[in-house]
Amino acid sequence: MGRLHGKTLLITAAAQGIGRASALACAREGAQVFATDIAADGLATLAGTAGIQTHRLDVRDPAAITALAAALPPLDGLFNCAGYVHHGTVLDCDDAAWEFSFDLNVKSMHRVLRAFLPGMLAKSAREQTSASVLNMASMASSIKGFPNRYAYGATKAAVIGLTKAVAADFVKQGLRCNALCPGTVDTPSLRQRIAAAADPVQAEKDFIARQPLGRLATVDDITPQVVYLLSDESRFVTGQAVLVDGGVTI
Repeated sequence: MGRLHGKTLLITAAAQGIGRASALACAREGAQVFATDIAADGLATLAGTAGIQTHRLDVRDPAAITALAAALPPLDGLFNCAGYVHHGTVLDCDDAAWEFSFDLNVKSMHRVLRAFLPGMLAKSAREQTSASVLNMASMASSIKGFPNRYAYGATKAAVIGLTKAVAADFVKQGLRCNALCPGTVDTPSLRQRIAAAADPVQAEKDFIARQPLGRLATVDDITPQVVYLLSDESRFVTGQAVLVDGGVTI
């Protein structure tokens, strides 16, 4: 049996990058995965995969989140993966960019937790099992500051604070909550940011240069930690900001 055998999980932003790779990795380990995203084309690439059921979901839409929570069975695990990287300093961040960053990176997690947590807690109590929430944070947060990550760093620091609060509130009810803090991962999102740079070749070199291991992370460097934190193997781990950063914060 797989490490997630019998677990029912929901993953947001599952159409590409870390979210997609995590959905596939969790399904391989025996989980029933509800993979969600707003990108129908990306979700379509997961359709028909054993253990994965796809649902279109806009994590900025409270009504859609509530409706999905009512339609799905109670979860054992939840991976809040949706997010956005704003590029720039405080002088480049107007109110609209600030609001959008917090809406997608932080408030979306609040909405999803409010909708799905009651069912998770009830199932945990009823079946005497452990439930796990994993939130996507970043090494660029309260852990370490990076140039041109003003709004992004602020939102990911908020995610860590949110994570610790949820962990503290529900630790006695069998719910664990941790934050995942990756380094620079080679994803479609990163490739878009590189392509948008004034000098894409130099931009890629700069991203690689800040990784002491000398390369970008791949999604396969990240997914083993996702599986671990959603599995019962991490049953004594909660309230942690878990770094998978290739040595950046040594």
